[in-house]
Amino acid sequence: MQERAEQTRRSLLEAAAFLFDERGYAGTSISDITSRSGHTSGAIYFHYTSKERLALAVVEEHFASWPPLIERYTALDSPPLEQLVRLSFAVARAFRDDIVVRAGARLWAERTLIEAPMPPPFVGWIDAVGQMMEKAGAEGDLAPHVDPLPAARTVVCAFFGLHTVSEALDGRRLVEDRLADLWTLLLPSLQARPGDPAGLLALARADSPPAPE
Repeated sequence: MQERAEQTRRSLLEAAAFLFDERGYAGTSISDITSRSGHTSGAIYFHYTSKERLALAVVEEHFASWPPLIERYTALDSPPLEQLVRLSFAVARAFRDDIVVRAGARLWAERTLIEAPMPPPFVGWIDAVGQMMEKAGAEGDLAPHVDPLPAARTVVCAFFGLHTVSEALDGRRLVEDRLADLWTLLLPSLQARPGDPAGLLALARADSPPAPE
């Protein structure tokens, strides 16, 4: 019984995510979600109580995607800047391909329409990237002029700005190309011993998330 309830809950979440991503919060109704999911409005109200709570659940699922992914890449036996680059491509693919991640991003951007408190954005990313930068500095891989925490904020701003532009111009279809351009520009400034980034970028683009332990 519990497994069936969880399947229903997930089905509703994914149906709502598809519609929120496609139509936005205001353009999606409970009846749209019932039609898309094949479940009744009663099921929606039972599991989520309202459209607002369902939207919040999508946003929370979006944010919950990141800690396990960060943990997997920071556990790799590779230099921190390599971990960061590979992680960034995994995140870019999630924004492009994962409907819940896409919907969560759109809903957060439309947060003023939703009467539910939203999780704070970006802070966790700045902390995670800052830790990777600090580790790179401790291992001698970060250029001496780079201050890890300001650099982390700059990288996070550049990364999410890139996503905003890519979404607007090509629906993130070319986001990996744009991200490769960004790292080609940034890496020589970050690395203590700059080299040709082509090999690392090729690895990151061909990457798949490492399996959890």
